[in-house]
Amino acid sequence: MRSIMGRMFRRRSLVTLVLVPLIVGLAGLVHLVRLPRFAGYRTVDVVQLTGSGASLGIALMALVLYCRLPKE
Repeated sequence: MRSIMGRMFRRRSLVTLVLVPLIVGLAGLVHLVRLPRFAGYRTVDVVQLTGSGASLGIALMALVLYCRLPKE
C-alpha cells in the first residue's frame, strides 16, 4: 500500500511540475500578444522564440526531475 501511495504522490508532483510552468508561460504569451507592438514582430521570429523557450523549459524540467527523483 505504501508504494502505491508513493507512486501516486510522485505522479501528482510531476503533474504540478508540468502544469505550473505551462500556465505561467501561457499567461506571459497571452500578455505579449495583447501588446500593440506585437504586430511588428514577424511570424518566424515568434515561432523561433516559442521553440527556444519550449526547449529551454524542457531542459529545465528534466534537470529538476533528475534532482528530485530518488537515486537508485
